Order: sequence, then structure tokens, then C-alpha cells
Amino acid sequence: MNAFQDPEIGKSVVAAGLQTNYLEEGEGFPAILLHGSGPGVTSYANWRFTLPVLAGKFRAIAPDAAGFGYTERGADADYTLDFWVGHIVGFMDALSIEKAHFVGNSFGGALTLAIAARYPERVDRLVLMGAAGVRFELTDALDVVWGYEPSVDNMRRIMDRFAYNQALINEDLIEARYRASIRPGYHESYSRMFPAPRQRHVERLATPDEAVRALPHRALIVHGRDDQVIPLSNSLHMHDLIERSELHVFGQCGHWTQIEKKDRFNRLVLDFLLAEPA
Repeated sequence: MNAFQDPEIGKSVVAAGLQTNYLEEGEGFPAILLHGSGPGVTSYANWRFTLPVLAGKFRAIAPDAAGFGYTERGADADYTLDFWVGHIVGFMDALSIEKAHFVGNSFGGALTLAIAARYPERVDRLVLMGAAGVRFELTDALDVVWGYEPSVDNMRRIMDRFAYNQALINEDLIEARYRASIRPGYHESYSRMFPAPRQRHVERLATPDEAVRALPHRALIVHGRDDQVIPLSNSLHMHDLIERSELHVFGQCGHWTQIEKKDRFNRLVLDFLLAEPA
């Protein structure tokens, strides 16, 4: 990568009919990282601290999901769980990946759960971090995130809710995320994903409890105790449902576990994925 190349733009492949942007580092068994649903988000923004660490032991791959980042935006795309799952499974097919570990953040956690339930043979181990994917009461913070209208002040409102450590939130970060949210076509697709009333989108991203309970996979569930966006009760519920799961809760941590607690989060994930089969 040269010094002038945007680090958010990586390789490209056609997956489920969409030209799909993805980052890839390392070699070995594949680990697919799925990002959250904030405005202007990209796989790089979510996973810039985690991808290089996993790449030391795995073929670490982080795609921009359909409708996000630098992946093609279909003019007639119907942004549903079926659509997003089909895109990621198509992405695996395009890269000839039969099976992979998954690391899913928030919205990406909902996709991870859905893929594991619908295509259990395509998933080895899964990491769910601040994950949606089960039913919960829409939080005020998530309503703000999904209802975003572009402005610097509105982006500040979102950033303030993501992190427990407010020192992470500065004007440069706010401006950068705002600029990302107004790239051509970004807000047009984003505004179509989660229109009000928004409780219905929580339900539509959910995998039924009985399907989650039936998962045979080993799962690591990670949450920030002080997460305002996705409630800690989600992860407690998932831990109760998934028989082969373990749970780690970080105190003094919001929705950005992979950033606020990046070193410990990365060690947790790496140790979990490398552990001998139980």
C-alpha cells in the first residue's frame, strides 16, 4: 500500500452481484470480521486495531457489508437480514472460503449469529462483541445512531454515546466520521436501512432464541458494561442460550470495546480462536 492510498480501500471482489470492498492480511485459516452499523462506518474504522493482530495467526478478512463503506450500493437493494446474510455468504463463495471464524461487532454480531444459525457448516468459532441479534428494547442511543441526519453536531451526539472514555472523542474524529457519512451515496443508502419506527429493525435483525440455543459452535461473547447502544443484557441472554459460550464483560467500557480496550480485547479473541478444541 502506498502512502497516498486510502487505508479504508482494500481489495475488491463481486459477491452476490455487488462489487465488494474488503481488507485482507495474513495467511492461514480465515477469520472474517463484520463491522457495526454506524453512519459512515467501514471495516477499517471498526477493525483497524484488530485486523493486524489476527493477521499474525490467521487470514484476517474484513469486508464492507452491503450498503456500507466502499462496497457497491445497489439502487434497488432491500436492506434486510436475508439480504445482508446472502451478501456475506456470497462473499465467502467468491473467495472460495468454505468455513471461517467470525468476529461480529454490534450489527455485525447480528449477521454472525444469523449466518451461524442458517449456515452452521460455514462457521467455526464466533466472537460476538456488543452484538445485536436477539430481541431487546431499542435504546435511545441506537435510535440516535440509526436516525442520524448528516451534521457535525449530530455526529458528535453519536460519538459521545459510543465511548465510555470521552477522551477518545475529539473534534478530528467527529469531523472525520462526519465527512465519511456524507460521501456520495452514503447517506442515501443509510437512510433506507433503519427508518422510523425503529424497534421493528431490532426485531428484524434478531435470530429466534430457539435457533441461537441450537448453535453447536464455540462462542466468545464480549460486552462493555457501560454500553449505551446495545444493552449488556443482550450478551447475558446470548451466554444463557449458547451452550458452548464464554462471556467477558469490561467495566468502564462503552460500545467500542475493540477500541477502548483494544489490547485486552485482541488478546482475548486471539487466545479464544487459538485454544485447543474442548
